[in-house]
Amino acid sequence: MRTIAHVSDLHFGRIDPAASAALGAALRSLKPDLVIVSGDLTQRARSEQFREAAEFLAGLATPVLAVPGNHDVPLWHALARFLWPYHGYRRHIAVELEPVHEDAELLVLGLNSARSLAFYGGRLNSEQVGRAVERLRHAGRGRLKIVVSHHPLSAPLTAGPEAESVGRGARMYRRLVDAGGEVFLAGHFHHTAHELAEPLATSRRRALLVHAGTATSTRRRASEGNGFNLLRYAGGHLSVVHYEHRSQRSTDFVPVTSRDYHRGDYGWEPLAH
Repeated sequence: MRTIAHVSDLHFGRIDPAASAALGAALRSLKPDLVIVSGDLTQRARSEQFREAAEFLAGLATPVLAVPGNHDVPLWHALARFLWPYHGYRRHIAVELEPVHEDAELLVLGLNSARSLAFYGGRLNSEQVGRAVERLRHAGRGRLKIVVSHHPLSAPLTAGPEAESVGRGARMYRRLVDAGGEVFLAGHFHHTAHELAEPLATSRRRALLVHAGTATSTRRRASEGNGFNLLRYAGGHLSVVHYEHRSQRSTDFVPVTSRDYHRGDYGWEPLAH
């Protein structure tokens, strides 16, 4: 069995200290095999914010796979934004912008959707997706195949009409699903959602789209608190549990929803509780 914590939009530089402390305690208690961070580790890509984020991640004492978000590219420093947009991220978080985690049960591929020319939205190019497609095609059967980006390849339906997916996301998504991508993790909208996509005509497979809200930022949606997702995978079964820090008076993240899926002939199928 593999346990994966999916956190997003930490936004160090504008965090809720209580939520940050509670998140660290929850992740250390849960002891996931891997923590995935789907972007926006900082609020304004400043060195001190990257240092705080790096210290937090190091304190988890577990493997971390992270990708940059649009807030991890300098906003006000025009020279840095266009000449070395990932300098702070690479110095403090990770040199690799599109990391890979691979073991006997998992293949996790990170995609960098943050761009200097896109202040809010994101994009992926054909070369990025092509590399991921090749890894997915050669991954073999049985392993859970996860693709991580900050901007979702398919915007959550419940996020509202203003929510937009990554540029050319529908085409990129089809290529990745056809190659074997099964679970797509993203953040960006500070909105939690778990959605089964309709089967693609080409592959006939149904993928799972998992969106995380903000784990520690004060910029929360009114309808939900800070939160993260916990995925457990074993033998073709996948559970997705959403944890939430619901009140300033609470010192804990608590599970609030849980959904279970089974890998069938046409992708994921929901299991009734």
